[in-house]
Amino acid sequence: MKEILKSIIKKTYFFNYLRKYSKSYKKFGRPREFSNLELKKYAKLFSGDIVNVSGWNDSDKQGSFYSNYFSNSGNYKISNYKEDQKGFQGLKNEFYLDLEANLDNSLKNKFDVVFCHTVLEHVYNFQKAFENLSEMSKDILIIIVPFLQQIHGSGYKDYWRFSPESIKRMYLENGFIPRYISANCNDKASIYIFSIGFKDKKWENKIPEKFVDRIDNKLGLSAKNYSNALGAKVI
Repeated sequence: MKEILKSIIKKTYFFNYLRKYSKSYKKFGRPREFSNLELKKYAKLFSGDIVNVSGWNDSDKQGSFYSNYFSNSGNYKISNYKEDQKGFQGLKNEFYLDLEANLDNSLKNKFDVVFCHTVLEHVYNFQKAFENLSEMSKDILIIIVPFLQQIHGSGYKDYWRFSPESIKRMYLENGFIPRYISANCNDKASIYIFSIGFKDKKWENKIPEKFVDRIDNKLGLSAKNYSNALGAKVI
């Protein structure tokens, strides 16, 4: 029995090791792991009507669903685009949404929280999409976008990459306070920008202020500190 358990443990460790250090995991798994951990810190703070925009089947790609992160939600919805673009799933809590079209009046100020994970890079008119996301939200807007990632997509296009400054400016131009903007910095991995903006200043007491800039000016630019620059470890 002990030998069987040892074998299982050894195999599990081996496959986890391969997963952790594989090229695919480094490129896509690490930034997803980072953004999921960031979301878990704050998702439980939010209640009311919540929507995962263009969320496909709501999978967090780590064995769970984003609806589980928002444990205090009152009514959780998922929007999706066309079926042939990894979109509409036919779920009970799902509705169709084209982020480049004018937003239907019934969706304006509909949700307490609007959550959108790695979608804007696939929308050509991303500023219109950000405007629609903003109009849907009464208060909270959570956006995750790639800063650095290889071209990807199956059935849909890949157009854009974003900087922290661009995200901050879009929040401000759409009536939101950009409160929390962070990014992962993993060696030879894709980099995601995680952000939270809000309208109600009550969140200032619950969400810390954070803005990941290109570099920390307190550190020099010696080779050992290049990892401090956003994306430098990858470059």
